[in-house]
Amino acid sequence: MRQGLGVLGVAIRAEKPIFAAAVLSSALYGLMTVAAAWALGWATDHVVLPAFEDGRITTGALAFGALLILGVSLLKALGVAGRRYFAGVMQYRMQARSRRDVTRQYLRLPLAWHHRHPTGQLLSNAGSDVEAAWAPLAPLPMAVGVVVMLVTAAVAMVITDPILALVGFLVFPAIAVLNLVYQRRLNPLATRAQQLRAEVSEIAHESFDGALVVKTLGREDEETARFLAKAHELRDANIAVGRVRGLFDPVLEALPTLGVLAVLLIGAMRLESGAIGSGVLVQVAYLFTLLAFPIRALGWVLAELPRAVVGYGRIRAVLDATGSMEHGAVELTGADPARLEVRDLGYAYGGGDGDSDGDGDFPVLHDVSLEVAPGRTVALVGPTGSGKSTLAQTFVRLVDPARGTVLLDGTDLREVTRGGVSDVVALVPQQTFLFDDTVRGNVTLGLPVGDEDVWAALRLAQAEGFVSALPSGLDTKVGERGTSLSGGQRQRIALARALVRRPRLLVLDDATSSVDPQVEARILYGLRDAAQASTVVVIAYRMATIALADEVVYLEHGRVVDRGGHAELLARCAGYRNLVTAYERQEAEREALDAEQEEEVSA
Repeated sequence: MRQGLGVLGVAIRAEKPIFAAAVLSSALYGLMTVAAAWALGWATDHVVLPAFEDGRITTGALAFGALLILGVSLLKALGVAGRRYFAGVMQYRMQARSRRDVTRQYLRLPLAWHHRHPTGQLLSNAGSDVEAAWAPLAPLPMAVGVVVMLVTAAVAMVITDPILALVGFLVFPAIAVLNLVYQRRLNPLATRAQQLRAEVSEIAHESFDGALVVKTLGREDEETARFLAKAHELRDANIAVGRVRGLFDPVLEALPTLGVLAVLLIGAMRLESGAIGSGVLVQVAYLFTLLAFPIRALGWVLAELPRAVVGYGRIRAVLDATGSMEHGAVELTGADPARLEVRDLGYAYGGGDGDSDGDGDFPVLHDVSLEVAPGRTVALVGPTGSGKSTLAQTFVRLVDPARGTVLLDGTDLREVTRGGVSDVVALVPQQTFLFDDTVRGNVTLGLPVGDEDVWAALRLAQAEGFVSALPSGLDTKVGERGTSLSGGQRQRIALARALVRRPRLLVLDDATSSVDPQVEARILYGLRDAAQASTVVVIAYRMATIALADEVVYLEHGRVVDRGGHAELLARCAGYRNLVTAYERQEAEREALDAEQEEEVSA
């Protein structure tokens, strides 16, 4: 209960004016509901009973009674409309605020944090958890407002007949005990259900994201079974929650009804003894009937509190994550190619609690030091698992090293302002992602540049030809993830996306692996001869690509083993020679095998 009230307090403090308007509207509704009881009592004594006793009624009394009831009803309707409107505004504003906060936090948190949290869980945090956290806000203003009705009705009952009021008030201790039992039973069930929602979302996301793998390997039945099992768990958890709520709600509804019956029973006895009149009994019975509604309204809030506490807790776990990167105040100025320096860098995956970066249990980089002069093209070469991609991520500060520093023009990247690194550094990964947008939209991503700059970037990325041939040119939609384009075309658009920003340091993580070697050579030559050249670091495997670099850095097991020109490393580094000539050896072996098969066929 304390945690639930704390969650509600967050919303109230954030939306004070709207909450106040909703509560005032609800209070108006509550007051008019109580006033309706008084109006009924007055009408009973001055209109109904005289009509039965005397057989006549005055026009004035009838008109006054009608106007009294009509006026109370209109004010009551106004209170209902205001309460519902402002409660809805408050709820949806808090949901929107939480989703923005969670999304901004996702963007602030480093890539290492995202590696440790499944995408489905992140979607659940921004979706169902937000909805659960603020679900009580819909009935909350009504519940707070009708407290006025509760207090007013209780006072009116005591003033009208203290004995009948005391009989009715015996219901409240029973309601308090019922709520305590309910909260303790429902909270663990709600926690389990919220966690299962995230797990179902995670499985669905994996299946959709890996649709190609699922279909090509015939895993449809297995994926369906995996999803079905988890969906059934969620179903059972929701049923368990519904079962508890199904038991709680009828009992909560029944208690005020039992109170009404007790009041009518005792009231009939007092009426028979002459202690009270008929109007008093009608008024007290109606007032106690009114008590059932605020009790139900409070019950609606209480019923949502366990889920709200769980949902808000999962949101706070994201917002309180300490994996965010610290930023300095240094601005990276200048337009010339940047100088890149790496000093004694170390990095490891598996950061324990999920928030630490680069200092986990699985080291991938050890004391890496290198320097790339401005305007030079350096190739990072090494076998799979040698740490090339991780090193590239430190260049653009997607992750921070646990030890050592990465400097750009002599400035530690940790000291650069937020967004300062991405203003001058661009990374093009091997796994290209295109949005379901036009070619122009995928290249600019909202950057305010003209079509001339877009075409220039496409020309440099050797993409101008095929983009011009598309049905609508720059306005052609490429489909989800760029499915209407080939792998090489997607990579070239991704390269143009980086080039249009005119980076001073360009990092290509095997970003041209799907491009024809001749086209790749033209791209690299074009980058070197561009009007605004960049310092280029390229992770490559093909000898034709590596040979175009000014210098090669060879990594093994997370360490720089050798560096120098391509020819130098071929002559003196056995590991490098075996790696870069493996493709050529494989091609030679295949050609020899094909020749042998042709000879056998001829024979």
